[in-house]
Amino acid sequence: MSYKVETDRFLKDLEKVAQARAEVSTSLGRMAQTIEQAESQGKQTSGGLGLEREIEDIKVASKNLSKGVFRLMVLGDMKRGKSTFLNALIGENLLPSDVNPCTALLTVLRYGPEKKVTVHFKDGKSPKQLNFKSFKQDYTIDPAEAKKLEQEKKQAFPDVDYAVVEYPLPLLEKGVEIVDSPGLNDTEARNELSLGYINNCHAILFVLRASQPCTLGERRYLENYIKGRGLSVFFLVNAWDQVRESLIDPDDTQELQEAEGRLRQVFKANLAEYCVVDGYDVYDERVFEVSAIKALRRRMKDASASLEGTGFTEFMGALNTFLTKERAISEIRQARTLARQTSNRVCEAIERRVPLLEQNVKELKERINSVEPEFNKLTKIGDEFKQEIKAIRDSKARGIADSFRTYVLNLGNSFETDFMRYQPELRFTDFFSQGKREAFEAGLKQAFEQYITDKLSAWSITAEKEINAAFSQLAKSAENYGASYNKVTDKITEKLTGQKVQPTISTTPEDNSPTWAKWAMGLFSLARGNIAGVAMAGAGFDWKNILLNLITVFSISTIIATFTGIILGPLYLALLGMGVGVLQADQARKELVKAAKKELVKYLPQVADQQWQPIHDAVKECFDVYEKEVSDRINDDIKSRKAELDNLLQQKESREIDRKTELERLKKIESDVSSESQSIESVYQNFLASVG
Repeated sequence: MSYKVETDRFLKDLEKVAQARAEVSTSLGRMAQTIEQAESQGKQTSGGLGLEREIEDIKVASKNLSKGVFRLMVLGDMKRGKSTFLNALIGENLLPSDVNPCTALLTVLRYGPEKKVTVHFKDGKSPKQLNFKSFKQDYTIDPAEAKKLEQEKKQAFPDVDYAVVEYPLPLLEKGVEIVDSPGLNDTEARNELSLGYINNCHAILFVLRASQPCTLGERRYLENYIKGRGLSVFFLVNAWDQVRESLIDPDDTQELQEAEGRLRQVFKANLAEYCVVDGYDVYDERVFEVSAIKALRRRMKDASASLEGTGFTEFMGALNTFLTKERAISEIRQARTLARQTSNRVCEAIERRVPLLEQNVKELKERINSVEPEFNKLTKIGDEFKQEIKAIRDSKARGIADSFRTYVLNLGNSFETDFMRYQPELRFTDFFSQGKREAFEAGLKQAFEQYITDKLSAWSITAEKEINAAFSQLAKSAENYGASYNKVTDKITEKLTGQKVQPTISTTPEDNSPTWAKWAMGLFSLARGNIAGVAMAGAGFDWKNILLNLITVFSISTIIATFTGIILGPLYLALLGMGVGVLQADQARKELVKAAKKELVKYLPQVADQQWQPIHDAVKECFDVYEKEVSDRINDDIKSRKAELDNLLQQKESREIDRKTELERLKKIESDVSSESQSIESVYQNFLASVG
């Protein structure tokens, strides 16, 4: 299949997604409007039904769907061809390429009717609009100067936050947004900007280079920031055509096959562990050999040129499958779940209201009083779940902080083995040369930064798994508490109406859960706008970003700064004490590591003690945010159920209700909401059929 055919199919599928999103958004909007009008009219008739939370959730979901995009993040080290790849995707030499990572800006590429660039600054400075020529000219510097800035740990544009590039490209118009990140860098502070976006992207496009298969820097980045974090990653091995060019005889087919075979083995050995999804090996659907420069040259000459042999056709097909057949289906399924839930809630409230219209004030009061024990049970169920959340919170906060302390205190045990691979490639005699000492010290400092970052990152992955498991446990508990809660609400309805509640027949267990339990189980990302698909982030609760903000960014940089300041000073004195005579290469390395370990072991208890509380508080914050949302939703549900009865009683006490007219009004509300829910069901089923 040609690139044009594959691209056309991708655009058509994206159009189907956009259409489905728009239709579902419209139906949710109409549903919200119907319920909102009904609640307003209820003030003049039999009273509101207590559906404020439902109105809020479906309004937010409708808005998020109407603005929905697929956000892709492009990652890669310098000189990997990230910008060339994006330019080939766009079909125009639009973004500055071959720029050192120190000068690169985080750039968001999104649709706009006209080509323009807006640079956003830090500290509240007003954004500045530029044309593309000025953008390239103003934000590209000489590679030699860029190298110098990198060595000095300075940024070329420290006042710039990010840039937004708007472009009338069909791919962007159909709902794709691309985040082009600064190059990977050994200075951890400069990776923070990229890290803040990772969890909020649907997929990561990680660009590598065939001629430099999986460098130490790339392996470190994958190990520290990608591994074990549930991210969807596509690997693009760029410049694959250069494999042939590097051969002594480019026309030797056997030599080419052997060279390519060796490279494929290297990449598979390094990338296979990142290409396992739910236990399945998806390597062939995630790793692609591409030639961005060849694709760009062809597209510059002819926008519809064939890109056979560049890898773009295969990649676009896989990306299409992932976004439109996996992510979009999940997104629209959530909207369907939300619509079903709302329709059931409205139906339940109306079916409870209709029999009560016949009751006089005295009878109604008696029935309302009769269900007070059940409302107390609802409160008790909510309290029990909240207590479980707090118990898990306290256990995990203490356990994870303790695990950090133990982990840090044990670093000295393996330091001599671990640190050897981080040592700078510098002669130790350089330390005694005034002219070269700065470079030696900078290299040694960077080695410690990398060592500490790698070690803390390895620990953070285990901490994330612990929290992930805790929220999975809470999701199961939410389902169980939700089932108990529903039994009580059914009992309330039976006592109020005198009629047995028929069990709901549903295709999925979660359909029978109350709204608050669905949120706690992670089924309602659309109700809060978060699109990360990890753990409870599906519920619009992004514990990963809370943890990132409170631990990773603050603690790692703090530890590195303190560590290097405390350790390197005595270490330099130790080096001076060795004397030039003992500085034979192997002996010097051993002496350096011994001296470093001695200082490290002295400092580790301080790190362990200083960081215990921040880590404890960060983990606790994750569960506190979750508990507050669950608590608010349970309380809102109980209040709304009570308000539903109080509203009816107040209306009966103040006026005679026209039962026939009110019955017609309520049945119409039920019918209109159910109709919108059915419309969303139809859109979902039709979408499944169209992209299947």
